Parts: sequence; C-alpha cells; structure tokens
Amino acid sequence: MSYTQIPLEKFKETFATAIELSSVALGGQIISVSDQFFAEAFHLLQVEPAPSLKGQFGPKGALFSGWESRRHNPTYDWCIIKLGTTGSISGFDVDTSHFNGNEAPQVSIDVLYSADDLPPPKLDDPRWEELLPKVNLGPSSRHLFTVPPSKGVNYVKLNMYPDGGIARFRVYGLVAPIFPADTSAVFDLAHTFSGGRVVYTSDQHFGVGSNLILPGRGKDMGDGWETKRSRAKGHKDWAIIKLGDAGFLSEVEIDTAHFKGNFPESCELHALHSEDLVPTETPEKLWTLILPRTKLGPHRRHFLQLENVEGKAYTHVKITIYPDGGIKRVRVLGRRTIAINAESDAQAAPPTHAIAGDGGSGATSAHPDGAQAASVSARGPLIPALPLTPEAFAPFGKVVQAYADVHAVTNPRDTRVTGANQGTAVKFHKLALLEASYPSGSDATAGLSVYRCQPVDVKPGGEWEVKLLERHPCTNQAFIPMGGAIGLGDALADPGTAYLVIVALNGADDKPELGTLRAFVASAGQGIVYGTGVWHHPMAVLHKTMDFTCVETQIGNGDKLDCEVVDLDGAAGYYRVQVPS
Repeated sequence: MSYTQIPLEKFKETFATAIELSSVALGGQIISVSDQFFAEAFHLLQVEPAPSLKGQFGPKGALFSGWESRRHNPTYDWCIIKLGTTGSISGFDVDTSHFNGNEAPQVSIDVLYSADDLPPPKLDDPRWEELLPKVNLGPSSRHLFTVPPSKGVNYVKLNMYPDGGIARFRVYGLVAPIFPADTSAVFDLAHTFSGGRVVYTSDQHFGVGSNLILPGRGKDMGDGWETKRSRAKGHKDWAIIKLGDAGFLSEVEIDTAHFKGNFPESCELHALHSEDLVPTETPEKLWTLILPRTKLGPHRRHFLQLENVEGKAYTHVKITIYPDGGIKRVRVLGRRTIAINAESDAQAAPPTHAIAGDGGSGATSAHPDGAQAASVSARGPLIPALPLTPEAFAPFGKVVQAYADVHAVTNPRDTRVTGANQGTAVKFHKLALLEASYPSGSDATAGLSVYRCQPVDVKPGGEWEVKLLERHPCTNQAFIPMGGAIGLGDALADPGTAYLVIVALNGADDKPELGTLRAFVASAGQGIVYGTGVWHHPMAVLHKTMDFTCVETQIGNGDKLDCEVVDLDGAAGYYRVQVPS
C-alpha cells in the first residue's frame, strides 16, 4: 500500500477540508486495546492537543496524556477504534508529543467496514486490510501521512511496534453522508454526518472552524469556532461551509453555547451555488444575502428564518461574524434538490459505506435558478414557526423572561441583574419599558387586562393561515402568561404551555410588509412586548387554553388610535405558518 509522509508545515493545505473521522467529538471511541498499563488509550481521540505532564507521577510511574503500554512486548501492541461515522480515509496524524525515549518506534494501520448491528471486530478478524504499512516514528513530534482514499470504513486498528507511547491519533477523510429516505424532508445540510465540510475560515485562533458542524452542543468553548480579538474598526471574520448536497434552504440555527463574554455582536449569512469546493475567489456580488446582519446573544441557540431562498438551490453558506468572537454550531436546514420520485428516493439512501469523490452524495446539483423546484402552488408562502429568542424577535419588540445563567442575559452590558427579596430571588431589571405616544387630551391610560385565550384550530405539525394582522399605533403591548392552579376556582387547572407569535414590519404603503412576516413559538415562561406600531396577529394559543396579563396604554373606546386591523388579501393564497410537530 502506497503512502506519502507530509511535512508538518503542509498540514493545513493537506487536511484543511478533510473531516477528523476518529475524533471523540464526532463519536469516535476505543473498542479494545492490547495493553494500556501506563496511560489509557482514550487519550488518543481527544480534541485538545496533548499537554505536557512533565514531573507528575502516579502509582504506575510518570504521567502522560496519551496511550502507553508496558515495555518488552515480543510482538506488538494494538488498539481498535470505531470511527465517529463511516468515511473514506485519506490520511493520518500520529502524534508522539512529550513521549521522548518511550515513544512508539513504528506503527501500521488496518481498516475495515462492519455493520453497526454486528459485534465489534476482534484482533483476528479476517476482514482487516492494511491501509498504512509499517512506518517509522520519532520522539515528541507529529507524523503526517496521506494514503489513496479508502473505500468506506468505520473501524481502524492502530498497531504499535513493539510497544511504547502515542499521544494523539487522528484519522482524516470524507464522511459517507446520511440523508433522509424522504427526499422532501427538511434536515441539516451542513452537518458533518450529512457530508458538510467547513472549507475555509478567515481566522481560527482559539477554536477551529470544523467544530461548527459537529454533532451536539459540545462541552465547553474549546469545541467551537473562535477567532482572536480584533482592534480594527469594521473588522469581521467568516467561515465557508460546503453543504453535503445542493439544497433549498429555509432556516438556520446559530448556537453560541458556552460563549458568554466572547460571543459575536452580530452575524449575517450569504449563500452560493458553485461547483468549486473552496469558492474563495468568487466575487462578493455573486454571494446572495440570506440572513441580514442580526444581533446575537450569549450562550443560546438562535433560530432564524432565511430570506432570498425560495426556489433557489445553494451548495455553500458563508457565515460572517462582527467583529469577532466564538460560535459553537451552525445548523443550515433545508431539503435536497433532487426530484421527489421513487427512483430518487432510492438514491437518497445509499449504502452507508458509499462515498462520492467530493464527499457529497454524488447527486446532480440542481441549477441555481431552481428549475427543478416544485411548481408554484396556489397556496401562499409557508413560513416556519421557530422557537422564540430575544435576538430574533428584536426587530419587532422585546422578550420578557428569566435566565438560568445570569451571564447569558440578552444585552449583557446593559441588562442589570441583582439579588432581591433577601436573597430568595434574582431580579432582571427593566427588560422592556412601557411606551405611549397618544395625542394630548386623548384620555389614554395605562393598565392591566387579562385575556383568556382558547387554542387555535391547528394540530402539531400542521399549517395555519394568517388572514389578518393588527397594530397599536400609539403604544407597545405586552402579554405575560399567567399559568394556572388546581382547586382555586377561576384559575385554569391545566393551562397551555405554548403560543404563536406572528409579526411583520410596516411597509412603504403603511400596510404590513409581508416579506418581513415571521412566526415564533413562545413558551409559557416567556412574555412578549410588541413594539409600538408593529403589525401582529391576535394571540394564537396552541393546543390548550392560556391566560395572559396584558400591559398596555389605551383610550378604551374602540378608537383607531388604540388598534388598527387589516384583513389580508388571500386571492393568491394566504401566508401559512408551519407549526412544529
């Protein structure tokens, strides 16, 4: 089997667009090991580089962050690793950092594919095939090797001759993408398991860009993407993600988990349809803005509806952050562009060990003008009802809620948080202010009202038409869920826990600008404040009756200064809200 040893200075150009298939962050795990007397093999797959433990000793001797076996093995030691997902292997990083005088002198590597429902392979499994022949290693250094891309495999056996220590072992390659069998399904096209890849970052000083598309929400700031602090006015950083397949996009989730004092101030997204793997030379004007610059908050998931995506197929997404900071994950939701028929449904579920040359599905990309998109229906546009977050709702008003982590409040520099009630409470001060701009002499007064709201007629996973909107020209308006109580007479015994919030900005014709229509799902732990003059749908409770306290200023005689209602034109179909399942 042929191989090439790569100088360390060429690591980035060699492996920049590859996936670390063995990483514990991807789900890689140690299955079995011949000997780990001095240091356990789980260290091999850790994300962080091996630290020096020089001068530290335990019951068995000097401590090392890595895998170290006993001396004097007459044959060799071995470690069987299950990769995080099936993939085609193209290279390895065998790192002996801090092992000096006790490093492994030589290694070889075998691979195989075995179905997940079968027992893990043993040392003597006849399916093992050599991918990297026996190669020499040196003390305290990284050893990079490339090999011709393998077929799809999910197990690796690291053989160490005859014994010794290895700090880290990284297996690089491309993922065998996993797509839903239903080609109309909406899923994360950027996810590593979907074949997504981070192909470029402007900076990754503290955390690498490839972390953005890993499974889960991670364990700390170390497994996100974080850039260095900038001092230049107008600075920005960006990362480019190649989707696992061309897709029609609908929404994005941007997660700043664990980034509390170093999250970006804001971000924006652009998308592109390109045959290039790394489209860094593409002129800026050819990238389409799909998410205008949007404020971000600390330590939370942001759910955002995309723009300029209807009927357009994209292969790449670029996230730009201002001015710098850290993001944990980016989820780009959409559906694949391949035609929806029985033949393509079969294509959507390839053998899990099959890999296309570009790391995607091998399906033909749809033309970016959406020629393969479904024909336009007489029904109006469909918009997703996304979980309510303060940042996404900011153009329309305020979200009033408590925060489990006082360092994760919205606008942390400006939001005051103190203890209260002799230490039995935490107070989040003035999350929203009352506004009123009624003409002098209108006799408008501020007050509290209660709304008991029956649920709207829509089932989980269903669609609901938006037929009217209203606004309050002279006041903002707050709705705060009240909860319930059993056995207290008028209180609801079993109140609902979720409600729809549907909003739109005002247009140039002083009517709702339906292109800005957004829908959110709020929980019973969240109150909302509609900004003055913001168009919104009357309260729409989901599934069960809810009580709300309403805080507003009004005249109270039906005057249009209090409330203005607009019936929407449904001739071409009403906008529809997709309610979560």
